[in-house]
Amino acid sequence: MRLRAVAAAFPSREITNADVLELVGTHSAGHFRGDLDHALHRIDGFLRRTGSDTRYWLDTGERPVDLLRDAANTALAQAGIAPERIDLLIYTGIGRGFLEPGGAYHAAAAIGLSHAHCFDVLDACMSWTRAVQIADALFRTGPFRTAMIVNAEFNMRPGGPVVPHLFRLEHMEALKSTLPAYTLGEAATATILTAEDGAPWTFRFRTRPDLAPLCNVPLAGYEGYCDPSDKLAANGVGVFASFCFEMHGPGEREARAVFAQLAPPVAEVAVLFTHASSRRDWQDLADGVGLGGVVHHVYDRIGNVVSASVPAAIASAVAAGRLRPGRRAVGWVGSAGMSFGAFTFVL
Repeated sequence: MRLRAVAAAFPSREITNADVLELVGTHSAGHFRGDLDHALHRIDGFLRRTGSDTRYWLDTGERPVDLLRDAANTALAQAGIAPERIDLLIYTGIGRGFLEPGGAYHAAAAIGLSHAHCFDVLDACMSWTRAVQIADALFRTGPFRTAMIVNAEFNMRPGGPVVPHLFRLEHMEALKSTLPAYTLGEAATATILTAEDGAPWTFRFRTRPDLAPLCNVPLAGYEGYCDPSDKLAANGVGVFASFCFEMHGPGEREARAVFAQLAPPVAEVAVLFTHASSRRDWQDLADGVGLGGVVHHVYDRIGNVVSASVPAAIASAVAAGRLRPGRRAVGWVGSAGMSFGAFTFVL
């Protein structure tokens, strides 16, 4: 399998950490029971510790489908591939407008992929990595020759799973499940893969379903689809809740374990791509496996863009000349579920 092109598109509204603090302060004023200034100080410290700086959200008049189309058209142009050559389209990630049919069908119509077979892959922040693995397997076993993977992670819109709910705090305890929401950015990406001979891609995964309650966006009626937990719907039905501090310890151990299972040739690695959830934590992990000097961070510039994190980083590294044809790359992701993945490929 060959990676032919990756493109990312971002909305135009730049949001800084100061903007996030202002939103929390404005929405929480008159509702917060306790010292609101202290809560804002806690949020500011968390953002600084993770390495957060800016992220981008939709501005008035901007639509996810238009940015998805921009990313897809850019990727097609970069790859020199006509839309009719795409025979498989996979839509990934959390951001979506439909439960039926799959978002891939509406994306295919918007891009003009008249011959593509369509389906969705939903696996939280791991979605893009899982989709790439599935495309690789289908290339090996099926008739598909050219695939596009797209996502449209636009979760900060009014009525979405994050705002305004999580900017209105009522007590300090709420920060246990809301802090990761303040790091989120928005983005669309498009990845084009083709079935070609070359260095094989290698994937390794680990899962911890016992940790599933720690990060969720539950739907109405969720209670009938899981065992009870006081973590579920902590911020309400349809609203994002993530207990990042409880995820950190086991997450770090599992991330190290899955990297050890991959066992990439460290001396050959030109660039490391990680999930954009914390610059500091992923830098520490990269340092620990001898790849601290080649990790390509985007979190500080675009925030946590969920399943778009790794493809957006790849697009950035290619544009900057950090990843060139013939060079080896490694991807390393931790996700709700919880799941942990590591993969390697040669561009």
